[in-house]
Amino acid sequence: MPKQIKKVLRETHGMLLSAGKQKVFGIGFNKTGTTSLAKAMADLGFIIGYQRTGEELIQDWSKRDFTKIIKYCKTGQFFQDVPFSLPYTFIVLDQYFPGSKFILTMRDSSEQWYQSITSFHAKKWGKNGRLPTKEDLMAAPYIYKGRAWDSNRLIFDTPETDPYQKEDLIERYELHNKLVVDYFRFRPNDLLELNVAAPGAYQKLCGFLGVKAMYEGFPWENKTGVK
Repeated sequence: MPKQIKKVLRETHGMLLSAGKQKVFGIGFNKTGTTSLAKAMADLGFIIGYQRTGEELIQDWSKRDFTKIIKYCKTGQFFQDVPFSLPYTFIVLDQYFPGSKFILTMRDSSEQWYQSITSFHAKKWGKNGRLPTKEDLMAAPYIYKGRAWDSNRLIFDTPETDPYQKEDLIERYELHNKLVVDYFRFRPNDLLELNVAAPGAYQKLCGFLGVKAMYEGFPWENKTGVK
């Protein structure tokens, strides 16, 4: 069966199953435990949106056109990573899907997050374990050739000669977290700030969602080895 048909069937099935159910959005930056959060949510019975579809909507996000993103959000209950991990998306979804819950995953520190994302990208796209260059990102075959470079340009504002400039990446990470916390500052029941590596994080998640815990701790996925 062609991949496009499978995609349509998967999303139509998710739309039918999730109709009328509360939405939950993981809005933490990539490499803050988002994959482990998605695994935990799936195990708890939430219908997970097909991540690749969301990633393909980054151009829409960059133009602040949320039409297709909103449509995609009708195909499941829980969504995370791009474009949900990017600034402004959570504001639109909060207005369009009232009563939704939001989970801001974070690392112990900004430095730890930077080490995590750069280590992951170095292994994925860099040569001999070094940070990827513009040329590396443009040659990367993920989704389409050059998509990694396009994403870097859309999300960050680093020099082309230094696409992983530390100061800019950390500034973007901290600004997004600050915007989220400030937006929900008078609505503590709608936002959960979560460090998935912290003791009791899984129980904290389940308490926030009002569901029974299945494990003692998070079911880890996609760890980079950076602590």
